[in-house]
Amino acid sequence: MATAARRTTVRSSSGRTTAPAARPTAPAALGLALAVVATVVWSGSFVTSRALGDSVPPVQHAFWRWVVALAVVAPFGARRAWRQRALIRRHLGFVVLASLLGVTVYNTLVNQAGVTTPAANMGMIMAASPVFMALYERAGGVRLGARRIAGLVVACAGVLLLVGGDGASFSAGDLWMIAAACCFGSYSALLRRRPEGLDGAGFLFTTFLVGTVLLLPAQGVSLAVQGGFRPTAGTVWPLLYVGVASSAVAFFAWNKAVSLIGPSRAGVVYYLQPVCVALLSWALLAEPTGWAQAGCMALILGGVVLGAGARR
Repeated sequence: MATAARRTTVRSSSGRTTAPAARPTAPAALGLALAVVATVVWSGSFVTSRALGDSVPPVQHAFWRWVVALAVVAPFGARRAWRQRALIRRHLGFVVLASLLGVTVYNTLVNQAGVTTPAANMGMIMAASPVFMALYERAGGVRLGARRIAGLVVACAGVLLLVGGDGASFSAGDLWMIAAACCFGSYSALLRRRPEGLDGAGFLFTTFLVGTVLLLPAQGVSLAVQGGFRPTAGTVWPLLYVGVASSAVAFFAWNKAVSLIGPSRAGVVYYLQPVCVALLSWALLAEPTGWAQAGCMALILGGVVLGAGARR
C-alpha cells in the first residue's frame, strides 16, 4: 500500500531531502540471536563433557575437539589468516592470549570438571562468567545501564538459588568449573580488544591453530600417562559434535555477537545456559531436576529478558 510504503524525509541544511538514518535495531537483534545460538550449542558440550568423562581423558577430549574444529574452519579461515599474517604478527601477544584462554585452557578445564561434576552443576557454575564479563567491561569505561545491571542481578540470583537449592552438591570438579568461568569471562572481555581489520574467520582459524599447538605438550603427557581411548561410536560422535557445532559454529556466533552487542549484553543471554544444560542433562543423562530448579530457571529467564534489552 502507498501509505505503508511512504517514509518521512528530512531536509538537510544544504536543502537536499534525505531519508532518516535507520535505527540500529537489526545489528542488536542479530547479536542477541547469535548469542542465543552459541549458548544453546555450548550447553550440549557440557553434557558431552560429562558423558565422555569416564572414557576420554580431558586433555585428549580437548585436543581432538580442536583438531576437528580446525578441519572445519580451515576452508573458510586459513586463506584469510594467511592474507592477514602481517597484522596477526603485529598483534601476536593478543592472539596467543585469546588462544590460551578460549581454546587451550577453557575447554580443558570444562572436560576435567566433567569427570566428577554433574552436567547441571557445570552449567550453573558456568553461568557466573557473565559477572566477569560485566566487571571487565565496566572497568574499561563502558556504562552498563540500570536495566542491564538489574537483569544481571536477577539472573545471578536465580543461579545462586539454583546452586543452593535441592539436590545441589559440590565436588572437587566444581572448582575446575569456577576456574573455567573466570577463563571464559576473561576471553569474552578480551574479544572487545580484537585488532581492527582482523577478519572474523581468520581470527577464529588462528586462535584454533595456536590453541591446538599449545595443547600438544599436555596431549603428549596424557598419552604417555593415561594411554589413548577407543574410537567407538560413543566417543567419535560426541567429539564430532563438540568439534563442529560447539567449536566452529558456536565460537564464530559468540565472537560475532560480542562484536555487535558487547560482552556484558551477550553475557546476560549466556545465563540461559544453566536452563539449557539442566534440560539436556535431564533428557539425555537422566540427571534429576524438580520444581525448585524450574522456578529458579524461570527467574534466570526473566533476568535474561530484562538485561538483554536496550541500555538505559
